[in-house]
Amino acid sequence: MSTPDATPATASTPAHPLFAEALRDLGLDVEVRRFPEATRTAAEAADAVGCELSQIVKSLIFEADGVPVLVLMDGSSRVDVELVRAELGAGKVERARAALVRETTGYAIGGVPPFGHRTKTRVLADRGLLGHPAVWAAAGNPHTVFRLDPATLVELAGGSLVDVRERTA
Repeated sequence: MSTPDATPATASTPAHPLFAEALRDLGLDVEVRRFPEATRTAAEAADAVGCELSQIVKSLIFEADGVPVLVLMDGSSRVDVELVRAELGAGKVERARAALVRETTGYAIGGVPPFGHRTKTRVLADRGLLGHPAVWAAAGNPHTVFRLDPATLVELAGGSLVDVRERTA
């Protein structure tokens, strides 16, 4: 496990500038941790932080009938696209291309935080996120994460609590 260089977001922060600005605008003082190795995947982030995989928040952009939507999912689960489609009343839902993710959020895949995006999008947050007292999410780039209680994270993201987790047989 790496030892992070922790810096409060209100000071000079390792967070992406757009996300650091969002933290300032929200008056949110969270510790942003930077790791020398990328935390691009949920598994890499969990290993770096030293937490359970389910405590990592994946911020995933989908396209629902051509409109971007953010789905927040715990790191140990997969999104059931059919449940997302039904929740949105959409005809077609698919994972967004990298260019659309960057255009919509202002961040590259692997570093997308749950809030602080370039444009306002609809947010679906899987209820499974509430199963932990604290969760970790990307802070705008593939080397940084921050910790927050899941209810506050969902609220700041403007998320609707839904059940969109893929069920295993």
